[in-house]
Amino acid sequence: MNNLAECLKGVRTVAIAGHVNPDGDCIGSCMGVYLYLRDNFPDIRADVYMEKPREVFYYIEDLDQVRTEYDGSVSYDLLILLDISSKDRIGVAGPCAETAKAVLCLDHHVTNKGHYTWFRNVPTASSASEVVFDFLEEEKISRACAAALYTGIVHDTGVFQYSSTSPKTMRIAAALMEKGINFSRIVDQSYYQKTYVQNQIMGRTLMESIMLMEGRCIVGIVRLKEMKFYGLNPSDMDGIVAQLRNTIGVEVAIFLYELKLQYFKVSLRSKEIVDVSQIAGVFGGGGHVRAAGFNMRGTPYDVINNITPYVEEQLEEYHEANERNS
Repeated sequence: MNNLAECLKGVRTVAIAGHVNPDGDCIGSCMGVYLYLRDNFPDIRADVYMEKPREVFYYIEDLDQVRTEYDGSVSYDLLILLDISSKDRIGVAGPCAETAKAVLCLDHHVTNKGHYTWFRNVPTASSASEVVFDFLEEEKISRACAAALYTGIVHDTGVFQYSSTSPKTMRIAAALMEKGINFSRIVDQSYYQKTYVQNQIMGRTLMESIMLMEGRCIVGIVRLKEMKFYGLNPSDMDGIVAQLRNTIGVEVAIFLYELKLQYFKVSLRSKEIVDVSQIAGVFGGGGHVRAAGFNMRGTPYDVINNITPYVEEQLEEYHEANERNS
């Protein structure tokens, strides 16, 4: 299995699925595959399933064709899962994973141990969109497809600043730019641009954040009542944990927001020392070495008190190792 075309032999219907609360890489990789199929395999019916993307992504062609519900009326020959670290992370197309004749998963999460008909997981890749690029024939990638994939790479690399960014990532970004995409608009509109209420909740979270471990760990919390007050949903939380991580002296940022009463989505980010994927794995989650997450029940203080010992343990191990080597 070297490219997507090999998985499409005899296929007439394809479902493309992203994870719950789709972020830029999820949206970019899903739409990149969809647009590639639209442009090069017009005889194949392809449908994208995910929760409604935020308006800032609507420069991506055909994003309005995304299906936000799966009614089971179509039996798909192939289900393509993108940026999904485990089956329980499949969004609205969850039931399709049980009925599709074959499943292809393209991912980059170090914690993904899934078993599918075809499985390509590249933990060293910056993003699922980078993995997708390698799975397509470059000369057949249209400008529309390139814009979607570039979006995904931009978001999962923090505009090429995270440690997951490699020379290969930059070469792929250059190849996508050569397709004629409006790369500056993609970065500005989808990554930096925020609504007024998004800026409000970010400001409030930063103002009320808590510093722990002598400033090496920062915690931000958004309660359900605050989300309701500002009229926010989970997708509006994008970018808050990254901003917390940017605090000088901080190694680990912990951000939790309430999905329902005393049930939190937890996002972890680190800079250079702590492997947050290990911590997320303890609580049934997953992700990457420097970015991971999971869900947890309890009060905010229960959640924080459960997580911080693991953070502190890794920081202490690093400090002790440095002392031994000095």
